[in-house]
Amino acid sequence: MLQLLWLVVTDGLSAQPSAMAQVLTQRATWLAVWHSLVTSGGGMLISVLLGGGFALAVTLTNVRAKALWVFGLMLPMMIPPQVTALAWLQMTGPSSALLNALGLAPPLGSPQPLYSGAGIALLLGVQHAALVYLAVRSSLLAIPSDLVEAAQQAGAGRWRMLSDVVWPLAKRGLAAGAMLAFVSGLGNFGIPALLGIPASYYVLPTLIYQKMASLGASMLPQVASLSVLTAMLALLGVGLQRVLQQPNGYRLLGHAGKPLQWRLGAWRPWCEALLLAVLLVVLVAPLLALLAASLVPALGVPLSWHTMGLQAYAHMLFEQRVTWRAGGNSLLLSSLAALVLVAVCLPLAWLMARRSSRALRWLENLLELPYAVPGVVLAVACILAFARPFPWWDWGLYGSLWLIFVAYLARFWIVALRPLLSAMQETDPALEEAAQLAGANQRQRLLHVLAPLLAPACWAAGLLVFLTALNELTVSALLWSAGHETLGVLIFNFNESGETVLASAVSVLIVVFVVAAMLALAWLGRKLPRGAIPWRN
Repeated sequence: MLQLLWLVVTDGLSAQPSAMAQVLTQRATWLAVWHSLVTSGGGMLISVLLGGGFALAVTLTNVRAKALWVFGLMLPMMIPPQVTALAWLQMTGPSSALLNALGLAPPLGSPQPLYSGAGIALLLGVQHAALVYLAVRSSLLAIPSDLVEAAQQAGAGRWRMLSDVVWPLAKRGLAAGAMLAFVSGLGNFGIPALLGIPASYYVLPTLIYQKMASLGASMLPQVASLSVLTAMLALLGVGLQRVLQQPNGYRLLGHAGKPLQWRLGAWRPWCEALLLAVLLVVLVAPLLALLAASLVPALGVPLSWHTMGLQAYAHMLFEQRVTWRAGGNSLLLSSLAALVLVAVCLPLAWLMARRSSRALRWLENLLELPYAVPGVVLAVACILAFARPFPWWDWGLYGSLWLIFVAYLARFWIVALRPLLSAMQETDPALEEAAQLAGANQRQRLLHVLAPLLAPACWAAGLLVFLTALNELTVSALLWSAGHETLGVLIFNFNESGETVLASAVSVLIVVFVVAAMLALAWLGRKLPRGAIPWRN
């Protein structure tokens, strides 16, 4: 990241005009900035409606099957964005196999409605609604039930309690979640790439991708300048989000963590039906359309008993060598990243929990930086840092699979650290003190006392890193080379080359794997402290 910034600074001092000046005077830059703000802002509003509404219904009411609603809302966030975009494309437009089978497809030649800024904003809102849900739910759980009960005993109705008690105490969490959704939308690459590039609707990440593909002598300084501009916008959003998450200037008294469960009475079935309808539209229908697209022989063919088949899966698994290569690369990178980060973060979490200092707090903020900035910015920074061979060895990382691995380590370090740090802070130090009195040194205490106690947290952290890295596209889209594809790149390339049926088949298998991994995380969450798994409070 420092080298990225250094390139922009030195270019500005030596070149006339500088690459940053050229970038700032290009109409395409400001158009991409405007498109990024519009799509991220629109996605933020949709995320607030979906995530905030689910948080209120699941946290404050007595709706049934709460785990089902939470799982359904979280699933789009864990599915790769390019898979989400592909699924929605298969649900809309004249070539949809599902709509053609139902007789609901628009006439041939009709435009695809998702190839627009509104389509990008819609899918960004669905993808990041879970972020708003998590932030709002945390704020609602912190409201003492005594306050709500006191307002109820004073004669306040539910709408009055929502407006005068719940809203003032939860609005900071809602604002923080909204800003987090905005920043995530700003750095999203998969959705704007699949929906925006065909319509020449570029946002900042896709504009960087386009300039990287154009080559030329001035390409790298301009890409670095665009990356710095994108990082500045993202970090401004992250800073505002942190300000909104700071504690209020007052103390809440009462029994926090047990919000009042309002009984909906006759309205409960209607509320559950509304939650089910939302999940059917934003989750089930797109995935069914994706499955239907993977079962037909070609795009545009309606799904029927005569056209249905597994030819795409057979072709993908037995005739496309790139599928196994990309799958093997993704599994290797994700597994190694999970193992290395858990091994490094376990002693680091112990250090942060037991030896807190200003330097360690600065280190934690530094580790958050590669995850906070958009993935394309980190990818450009890795290219600049490792484009040349090492001075002591005639070999470099650029163009190899290990450059993606280094980027994964940097980007997902904080993902592994959070669950381990949360579990470490809830571990009683008396256990270590007893082992120390028995003669155990620091390494023995870590391996034989803490490691067994933190084993569920280690598994959860490893699974989170593995699942996130397995579905990653933003970083690998700029760092991959021939023979070093990942699953995210494979889906993107299949779709770009017109092999939509094959892309759908790969996406279906990835969705099945994601669901299985999330179920494993949900099972592990029962054995972990509160907050170790993001969607379990």
